[in-house]
Amino acid sequence: MNILEFTILVAAGSFVAGLLGSLTGLGGGVVLVPLLTLFFKVDIRYAIGASLVSVIATSSGAAAAYVKEGFSSIRIGMFLEIATTVGALAGAFLAAFVSTKALAMIFGVMLLYSAYLSRRPRTRAERNSPPDPLATRLRMNGTFPSEEGGMRQYNVQRVPTGFGLMFGAGALSGLLGIGSGAVKVLAMDQAMKIPFKVSTTTSNFMIGVTAAASAGVYLNRGYVDPGLSMPVMLGVLAGSLLGAQILIKAETRVLRIVFSVVIAVLGVQMLYKGLTGGI
Repeated sequence: MNILEFTILVAAGSFVAGLLGSLTGLGGGVVLVPLLTLFFKVDIRYAIGASLVSVIATSSGAAAAYVKEGFSSIRIGMFLEIATTVGALAGAFLAAFVSTKALAMIFGVMLLYSAYLSRRPRTRAERNSPPDPLATRLRMNGTFPSEEGGMRQYNVQRVPTGFGLMFGAGALSGLLGIGSGAVKVLAMDQAMKIPFKVSTTTSNFMIGVTAAASAGVYLNRGYVDPGLSMPVMLGVLAGSLLGAQILIKAETRVLRIVFSVVIAVLGVQMLYKGLTGGI
């Protein structure tokens, strides 16, 4: 394989990763790192470096469109990002003392169960629940464009539970070296009862903030290769912009199915890594 063929194939794979990352709120790294390491035989450190750059591209491309369309909640995202950042620091500190094999297996089981839960549509009673007093105080309740047309109001539930889960998401990211987009979306969707489209779009906004900090570390260590990162970033950016257009018009039921399939695959991957000691 020559350089041109390599660049085109990497860009094509990155396009798919960006599309999935934009639709599910998980970021392109979920697909990219395994693709680059297993298929293209790229050193994992350079794969992660390129992946972090791509996550910033996904977040910049998709999140800008989602904010403009009225889906992303910057207020919710910035509040929950505090918990994720503190959790990531705690996870990095605890990494030397905790068995990551056992943790990976527990996380894998949790993701598989979450894949089952995330397919369930929300009932009308759940959608019309009264707001959490803390959410009202923090002005988290909002509106988003509904599939039927017009704006639909939503109330945020169980803010402390969601904040705690976000801390756990950050800790898992620091302990296992994984993106925590899956837990972020699940915390917002299942615990806080935020509409699925708002959850995925707000997660897209949040992962860019986290990735920007990590990318600086990898850049400083020389693990961001311009020759690899350029086609990855362009492919992911194009995929994320297309994903943003699809999500605006897509049915929530279809998005839930796509999300559940992706996190089920993630769950199996985590179980396998835990059993084989690959993490």
